[in-house]
Amino acid sequence: MPTPAKGPRLGGGAAHERLMLANLSAALFEHKRITTTLTKAKRLSPYAERLVTFAKRGDLASRRRVLGLISNKGIVHELFTDIATAVENRDGGYTRITKIGNRKGDNAPMAVIELVLEPVSAKQAVVKEATAAAVKAAPVEEAPSEEVVETEVVADEAAAEETK
Repeated sequence: MPTPAKGPRLGGGAAHERLMLANLSAALFEHKRITTTLTKAKRLSPYAERLVTFAKRGDLASRRRVLGLISNKGIVHELFTDIATAVENRDGGYTRITKIGNRKGDNAPMAVIELVLEPVSAKQAVVKEATAAAVKAAPVEEAPSEEVVETEVVADEAAAEETK
């Protein structure tokens, strides 16, 4: 897991921060969306995305590594079966943070962090297909461009003969 940031930590020492992030990620995977402070959400996002990446691998070593951080086997099972299959075509960005204003009691900035389980948009798939087609068609386009240059040269020669 990423080493804790230097300087002030979330609510105490490094061990407390690791436990807090593990509990927040477990709640995120269980409920698919949680409301927390903006600072905690920003610290949770890379942590949770790394766990989802382990779940996408799906091997035993990855499962044991995640079980070392999240002790609830039910949540880990849900992460490896449901969530990993829902995001298997996504290359990253498994979480989304949305600011929702300040908390009434202490005016702390609040945010909703949620898992992005929707499939990758059709527009992105079309763009990928178009770029792949463009790469394949690039050598084919070069050949007609040479013919166009030759016809232009012939046209220029014909124009030169007419002026003579």
